[in-house]
Amino acid sequence: MDLSLEIELEEEIKLSNSNLVDRMLLKDKAKKGKRLPIGQTPIKRLLRWGKDHSTIGVPVPKIDLNKWVLVIDGEVEKPLKLSWSDLLKLPRVESVSDFHCVEGWSVLDLKWEGISFKYITDLVKPKETARFISFECADGYTTSLSLRELTGEGVLLAYKVNGNYLEEGIGAPLRLIVPNKYAYKNAMWITRIRFTSKKETGYWESRGYSDTADVWKNDRFST
Repeated sequence: MDLSLEIELEEEIKLSNSNLVDRMLLKDKAKKGKRLPIGQTPIKRLLRWGKDHSTIGVPVPKIDLNKWVLVIDGEVEKPLKLSWSDLLKLPRVESVSDFHCVEGWSVLDLKWEGISFKYITDLVKPKETARFISFECADGYTTSLSLRELTGEGVLLAYKVNGNYLEEGIGAPLRLIVPNKYAYKNAMWITRIRFTSKKETGYWESRGYSDTADVWKNDRFST
């Protein structure tokens, strides 16, 4: 790690409201060969919508798992509808990655568990026209990514983090995890996954945020 990054981390940690032990743990994690993206400060846990973080105008969804259904359709050969029990029967994978919010905070070394997005893609068999995928969520939120981005390493539909099922405030029952994208691309409370031939503009993207959302390029806002 270069000297300028070391100085930057020292100053960020001094500003933290955490106790001394928490600051030392965060500093140690940030030093483990993991360079934080520009403008990011490590914190110790995910902020919860509706508790630590305000929502986007509607309450955090309270989803009944007995009624919840995940619809996967659009430009695919074999559309699917999965209940919660159906979802839990699919092969489970784990992925450890850092999580970066466009607001400037990061949580390091989170262990996510769920279903590989590539596995979902293989199940539904996208048509040749399918180039993008839109996500629809229980609170009305939407975002989209390319098929190429979603078949990358570590991309999954997660229902657990650090060994525990997701809380409502962090996307229960199911959320998307795409390492190296800012959190607004990591859709929460997912109810529908739709394969499309054309790019669709998501909630924050239509309000001036970058559609690429690359954390390593500090790509926060559209130009």
